[in-house]
Amino acid sequence: MAYEIYIDDMLLPLPPQKIPVKYGGQNKTVNLISGEEINLVKPAALAEISIDVIIPQMDYPSAVWDGSVESAEDFLEKLKELKQQGKPFEFLVIRESMGGESLFDTSMDVTLEEFKVSDDVSEGLDLSVSLTLKEYRHYGTKLKTFKIVDKETAEGENTEGERSGEPVLESSYTVVKGDCLWSIAKKKLGNGNRWQEIHQLNQDKVKNPNLIYPGQVLTMP
Repeated sequence: MAYEIYIDDMLLPLPPQKIPVKYGGQNKTVNLISGEEINLVKPAALAEISIDVIIPQMDYPSAVWDGSVESAEDFLEKLKELKQQGKPFEFLVIRESMGGESLFDTSMDVTLEEFKVSDDVSEGLDLSVSLTLKEYRHYGTKLKTFKIVDKETAEGENTEGERSGEPVLESSYTVVKGDCLWSIAKKKLGNGNRWQEIHQLNQDKVKNPNLIYPGQVLTMP
């Protein structure tokens, strides 16, 4: 399997050997007066990603350069900018089978928690960088508009709806092969970063936002 990894808009010339993503929890175990132990279930913790990347300083046939990163020095400067700005950015993994078939992608808004640069003799002149990323969840106040109508008007509208016999259907989307929440949000909502809105509406059937399956019907915002 081949894959491409983007940090913000930077394509890593050499993908790391492994991409560990930790999905932790915040559940708390407490003891009741009776001595019984119970588990208080809380929302899932933010995902954490720790990867070690090599930025080559020699011309390797396996290295892929798309112009987003010009050199090891350029890569470090962009990492420093991400750290100093303190803003979330996209972490994207694009997977492809050996036959060229597109597999599921992983797209997550993250923040750069820390990075460590090492000069490793075993890597020769190449730059070794360890990155720690943490999932970023968008939050904010949502405003809703309410319309006040009198009782007779409301009853009249309800009666008219019942006579029409037309059910009000929620907007939905059926997952197809190769979809991920980010691509669905990009395609249907015009902004891939709105994938978390879709996940929040479908938490009962999508426990892991990176695992969706063809045929699933998702409620859309």
